[in-house]
Amino acid sequence: MSVTRGNSAEQARTCFRLRKRAVALAATMVTALGSLALAPQAASAAPPNYTGDPTQYWNSVLLEMFRRSTGATGSPGMLARSAAMMNAAVFDAESAYQNTFGVLKYKPYIDAPKYWNLGQGADEEERVIGRTAYNILHDLYPGQTAYLDQKFLDRFGTPSTQYDVIDTQIVGKIVTDMRQNRAGDGYDNPAVYTLDNQPGAWRPTGNGCATAADAVTPNWGLVKPFAMTSGSQFRPNTPATYGTYSALLASPAYAAQVDKVRRLGGASSTERTSAQTALAWFWANDLGPDAASGANGTYKPPGQLLKATMNIAAARGLSKYENTRLFALVSLAMADAAIGEWDVKYQTPIDLWRPQSAIVDGGVDTAWQPLSADRAGTHFSPCFPAWASGHAAFGGAWAGIMKLYFKTDSLTYTVDTEDPHSPVHTMTYTSFSQAARDDADSRIWLGVHYQWDADDGLKLGDDIAKYVFANKLTAS
Repeated sequence: MSVTRGNSAEQARTCFRLRKRAVALAATMVTALGSLALAPQAASAAPPNYTGDPTQYWNSVLLEMFRRSTGATGSPGMLARSAAMMNAAVFDAESAYQNTFGVLKYKPYIDAPKYWNLGQGADEEERVIGRTAYNILHDLYPGQTAYLDQKFLDRFGTPSTQYDVIDTQIVGKIVTDMRQNRAGDGYDNPAVYTLDNQPGAWRPTGNGCATAADAVTPNWGLVKPFAMTSGSQFRPNTPATYGTYSALLASPAYAAQVDKVRRLGGASSTERTSAQTALAWFWANDLGPDAASGANGTYKPPGQLLKATMNIAAARGLSKYENTRLFALVSLAMADAAIGEWDVKYQTPIDLWRPQSAIVDGGVDTAWQPLSADRAGTHFSPCFPAWASGHAAFGGAWAGIMKLYFKTDSLTYTVDTEDPHSPVHTMTYTSFSQAARDDADSRIWLGVHYQWDADDGLKLGDDIAKYVFANKLTAS
């Protein structure tokens, strides 16, 4: 709505009426939104610090939340879901801003309506993105409110509770849309895993993985996807093609798979090369917070790939709009990769035991241990079935989106690691496919997966990436 130049007294009366309408609308919307984390509160403002891209900033906040997450909250699927919710909501918020003040080039994930306003406010694009990200994260990580509030204050110079009209104009709708979209999606399914109790079937591997109840997110394959039609849409066949555990264990292919990981993935392996050992640690990033030292955990596999996305986007100088789309596409693909991957792990006839169980419990070498280890050096296997690899699926989904987005597989960029065992902190790659391949194969060299886990996971992620890119956030 605009105000026409004219009599100054009439202008004053018009402005007064507009202010009254804005205040009334704000009060109504705040009441309707209820749980929206933002509410009117007087506070002295400090200068905002909008250094750098806002999507980059809020993804860095997200990664810190990943590092601090424990238990099921820090599981791969839960982290990927959080990234998808935040980045898809941010994309819709930015899309609404573009639809109102710019040009809407891409279809929103849920909705991106033009919104009522009195003209573009100061730093409006920054506020739309940041306040949306804050509210989604506030929902997802209620135990990290103090950290989140501080990061909001660092960025905006005002407390998160201080009212901004942008909340009622559009942020509240975007946040509510995402809440409703993911309500009842099954992320909190409490059903406990039941062991198959036969050779070849997954069983607890010790070191905090003691009973069937410890199995990590056994129902994640049933979570409502973000883009796919179902968790089983791109389900691979191997090794479920064998139909039964006994047929699988009797096959020459299984024997070859076990022998390879025994030779290359053991803690005391003499066949694994130094380069393979370095890659095994570089791509691990599976450690949670350390209670003894107070150190935060790593940013986990989804976080490592989000950080790589941050590196690439910054180097390429993407616009704010393009950044929101890239991060949303990557996050949606990885979230569905986790759902598809966990469908393979738990919802197929073969819940394959880890190499540790195949080699030790299978009587091949009772002293064998995987290279994988915690901060204290205690060797461990992740507490869920082996087939297929989550790292590989995430890597395939990430590389698939990056290739399609940048229209090439050949790009020079850096990837970081936070695994304390890694001998290097960064690696330079010249293709997306090679990084994904290393990510997948690193799990064999770490001793926690078989080759078909890596291959099937990689293809699963790539299939999902192609589907996401073809069906979500497409040109309008």
